[in-house]
This record gives sequence, structure tokens and C-alpha cells, in this order.
Amino acid sequence: MTVYATIDLGGTKIAGALATVEGAIVAERTVPTQSYEGPRAVIERIGALVNELAADYGERPAALGMGIPGNATAAGEVIFLPNLAGNWRDVPARAWLEPMIGCPVALLNDVRMATLGELVYGHGITTPTLAFFAIGTGIGGGFAYDGHLYMAAGGVNSEFGHHTILPDGPRCGCGSRGCLETLCSGPAITAEGVRLLLTGQTTVLYTLVDGDTGRVNPRTMAEAAAQGDTAVREVLGRASEYLGIAVSNVIAFFHPPLVVLGGGVVGTSAIDFDTVRATVRARVQMFPVDDVRIEESLLGTRAGMLGGVALAAQRGIAWGRT
Repeated sequence: MTVYATIDLGGTKIAGALATVEGAIVAERTVPTQSYEGPRAVIERIGALVNELAADYGERPAALGMGIPGNATAAGEVIFLPNLAGNWRDVPARAWLEPMIGCPVALLNDVRMATLGELVYGHGITTPTLAFFAIGTGIGGGFAYDGHLYMAAGGVNSEFGHHTILPDGPRCGCGSRGCLETLCSGPAITAEGVRLLLTGQTTVLYTLVDGDTGRVNPRTMAEAAAQGDTAVREVLGRASEYLGIAVSNVIAFFHPPLVVLGGGVVGTSAIDFDTVRATVRARVQMFPVDDVRIEESLLGTRAGMLGGVALAAQRGIAWGRT
């Protein structure tokens, strides 16, 4: 049986798997990234991980699809990884990795890869034109049109997390102010929860975390809101409204039949879908939006991994290896 390898390269861990073209995962492992050792060492660790997966399953992968927290060229050269030590500028990742694992390698931004996963194995099966938001430590997104992932020149596009929502809002890591990422990402929501805790504005959340700010996160905040914590509910409602504004912007210029919300924060129930939908109805007035669905990802945190399988098999990709 033909299997494909998929790698999701993160700042702290490297998740890897082997899967069939239908998306059935047959082997899976995770290892630490240890990016302080430099790009070559990390690539060697990825190569070793793929080889271990192949040994576990007893078959070599036909190709590898790898998601990276930054951008790469279609030729497999990393342009820039801002969240890894050394920034990985102009790293020939594919040229280094292919000889180690003996199969073709394709690279893609990790959120675009999650978009591809949703397109090929999730909602895209029935709705092949969609917009995808991933809300986690950061916020990213992607477009799919008529069954193909949309890619701009150089693969640099769809930076949903850097919509300006509040012109004079918090400073963003990108250098701008008031980006969506500063308002409803995991760290942004958590920071608001910590503020409530430290200023004595929450009771349920305080009890849930025993007053420990280190235990405040979108999940515990969602639990507190569900138990009637009004202050936390207001914070989550505001974050959901900000997300709704960004979704409205995407709908206004792209008008997809479906917007999918995924990522770790969505999985905690911290995002109120009713608020997102109500914000869209209130803000998009140029055309009816009753036919635009806003749904949670069918793949959850698996979207990126399965997107790597689709990337390796070149399913739903408008461009191939060059």
C-alpha cells in the first residue's frame, strides 16, 4: 500500500506521521524541535523521524509534505521562519532532506497546509471553495477555490491574522497595531483572562484555576464562561466579535460559500460561533450572507497533518514541484 509522510514543524515539537492517500494515519511520532541547534540539525532530526516512521510501518513513503511556520518557495527553500532560532533564512530544506529519506519533499506554510487538509479531507469534500481561519498561538488562514488551494507568487498570502481590526490597538509582533492576532489569538485571550484574575473581576475563573494565573488559558476561560462568569463571557464575546469582523472582511471581497474556523482555540469552545455569525450579518450589507456558512473544522488539530498528506500526494495543489 502506498503511504505518504507528513511533517508539521513547530517551535517546540516536530509531529510526523505516515498515512494513506485516503487520509488514514498508519504510524505517528513526535520529537522535540530543539531549534537552538540550527536548521541543519533540525532537518536531520526530521529525516530521522521519517525513517523511524517508515521502520515502524515497514514501508517507505512515496513522498513527504512538510508544513513550516513561515514561508518557502515551490523549489523547497525556506525563506524565513521568524519563530525558530536563526530565522532559517534561505535554508535549502528540500535539498538537504530528500537524500536522507529517499523520496520527494514538498514544503508549504503550516496554515496553508491546514487549509489544504480541510479542502481534501474535511468540508472541502462537499464545498470545494472555502476560506479557512486557524486560531491558535497565532492566527493564519488560506483560500481554496474550486478544489484547489490558492497560492500567490512565492507562497506569501492569506495573512488573516494581520487584518487591522483596531487602528490604535495593541502592538503586533509584525510591527503594526490592532491586528486580529493581538485580539483573539490564544495568547491574547489568555492575557485578558489573567487581567481579570489579577484585578478581581472574576469569581468562577478564579475558583477553576485556584487563583493560579499560569492555569488561565482559553479552555479554562471557556469553562468559566459556561458556568456563568459574566466578565469572562464578555471577554470571549469581544474576541468572537473581532473574529467576526475579520470574517466579514474576507466574505466582502471573496464571498466564499463556506468559512471554516479551526485551530486549537476553536477546539476549546472559547470562540462563540453565534457571535461570529451575528457580526457577519451586521457588517456585510452589500449582498445577502444567509447562504454563507460559518462552520467549525471537521478535522480539528489534524487538519495540518492531513494537509501534509495531500501535499505529498499533490492533491488539491495548483502548482507542483519545480
